[in-house]
Amino acid sequence: MTEVHQFLSTFAGRDAIGMHTLRLRKLLRDAGFESDIYAVDAHADVRAQAFDPRTFGDRVRGNADLWILYHFSIGSPLFDRVRELDVPLALDYHNITDAKYFWRWEPRAATSMMEGRRQLAVAAPAVRFALADSAYNEHELLQLDCPRTAVAPILIDFTDYDAAPDAALMARRERTRAGGGADWLTVGRIAPNKCQHDVLAAFAVYRRVHDPRARLTLVGGQSAGLYWRALHSLAEDLNISAAVTFTDVVSHAELLAYYRSADVFVLLSEHEGFNVPVLEGMHFGVPVVAYASSAVPDTVGDGGLVLTDKDPVVVAAAVERLRSDATLRQALVEAGRKRVSHYSIERTGPQLLDTLRTLMKQTA
Repeated sequence: MTEVHQFLSTFAGRDAIGMHTLRLRKLLRDAGFESDIYAVDAHADVRAQAFDPRTFGDRVRGNADLWILYHFSIGSPLFDRVRELDVPLALDYHNITDAKYFWRWEPRAATSMMEGRRQLAVAAPAVRFALADSAYNEHELLQLDCPRTAVAPILIDFTDYDAAPDAALMARRERTRAGGGADWLTVGRIAPNKCQHDVLAAFAVYRRVHDPRARLTLVGGQSAGLYWRALHSLAEDLNISAAVTFTDVVSHAELLAYYRSADVFVLLSEHEGFNVPVLEGMHFGVPVVAYASSAVPDTVGDGGLVLTDKDPVVVAAAVERLRSDATLRQALVEAGRKRVSHYSIERTGPQLLDTLRTLMKQTA
């Protein structure tokens, strides 16, 4: 029996890559493959789902039809150890954030990103094949002379978002909304490459020019403490801190409440390998305003307003257009639901399995 085992340095249950890994394991097992997950740092919520990579040799000893699929998103000593194993190796490339965004705020993270780029440059030509979440990610692999590549979007099961939202949070949000004003939402790690400072600047313009009662919620944990504190200071300087909520890490039920009570989803990131939250917003019928950087245009497609200029005045005007033009808003909501269908696991799951089988056969 063919075995495809997944390796990753950090395994977190509610993380997009972590959920993708779990869903892929289920797909592989349901299709008749043996498949386990190996991780160095498995968070408490998924610790029972992963094995220590050091046990891999003992667990698979004597099995000839064996593959490793390594989830690549950051530099890690694990990758160098995996490369030393006498097992066919493939990548699932989720992108590495450009270190330039982190040098000022979190130099250690920037160093890990640089190491990841070094490892990827060495490994890409040597692996049997690589999957990429997006055409943007695939282009990076091709530039590094990866022998075979294919685009296989990250696996998303949108039925996960049909659960009940946090009732208390939902009630509080609805009471606030009854007083008027639009609710802006952005979801994702609070990180320099995601440019939440640009969202704050655009929101400040929006309140001053269009809607003085508007509110902004930034959902996501910290990736750089200095950047987190700088954003709070910026909100104070812009005189919008009373209208801005920084949630830090939230539960799944809380996340659902924030989506269900939002009027617009704003993404002004400058570096994304895919971006799941914009699709989450579309699932909830929240229209999207996004900046046309990296993989964002491919992910959003025609399901949102994609801006080539993120000047605060331009972004604020785009949000106001969505609020004032009901026809445009409805058109984007409908187009967004089609994008959600395009990326649903019912569609992408079988495609990913077919792609894996084809590439494994070609490179066996």
